[in-house]
Amino acid sequence: MGSQLHGRTAVVTGASRGIGLAIVMALADEGARVIAGARTFGHELDDLVADGRVRRVATDLTAASAPDELVAAADDQVDVLVNNLGGAPARTEGFLAVTDHQWQTTLELNLLTAVRTTRAVLPSMLRDNGGNIINISSVNAALPEPLVVDYSAAKAGLSAFTKAISKEFGHRGIRANTISPGPVATDLWLGTDGVAATVSRTAGNTPEDVAASAASATDTGRFSTPDEIAALVLMLANDRGGNITGADFRIDGGYIPTW
Repeated sequence: MGSQLHGRTAVVTGASRGIGLAIVMALADEGARVIAGARTFGHELDDLVADGRVRRVATDLTAASAPDELVAAADDQVDVLVNNLGGAPARTEGFLAVTDHQWQTTLELNLLTAVRTTRAVLPSMLRDNGGNIINISSVNAALPEPLVVDYSAAKAGLSAFTKAISKEFGHRGIRANTISPGPVATDLWLGTDGVAATVSRTAGNTPEDVAASAASATDTGRFSTPDEIAALVLMLANDRGGNITGADFRIDGGYIPTW
């Protein structure tokens, strides 16, 4: 176990699987006490819960009261907030088929949960003259795709929100940054109802074909892993990144070309 974050308390949303689960484990391994928020949990965190490094809070994070539950579980001391909760439903029938309800659901999940949770933790950060907010955005914030039109818009909003927060509160010692992954090897992409499976049903090929096509669009030829995202969170969460704020860190294997 490391010690970079010893004595710090971190809150992670969407913490039960995939990227969120990897982030919880990485933060705990670096010495942080982690409040893990999600609707349901499996057994992956049992050992960390048993030794007191992680506390699970089972709650619907889209509910307005959920952020206050997380802050209470943290005893009103939040040093690091990772807004990871999100989802990218594939809109295979195109923009005109996306309903108001679907737009509202996607914006709630990917943007408003982060807004509310940030608003809930900021008073404790301001009281303690410091804090660290890390929002998990997406390459689709900068490279919108028709297949995930509402998700792209929500993540663009999240990135803009993060930049605004960094400007307002930077002089109070609070840093805010985004991490923007490309395709990641999680259920969001590879699960039974993930992007690859949903697209394959429309395209008439297999989920493996869809995933392989997405991987081939990267320079590395593969998806990122949840642990790679978590490693980037650790870099931003500890004091070595003390003057990094208002920045976006893309981890996409070269999916978006840079000139």
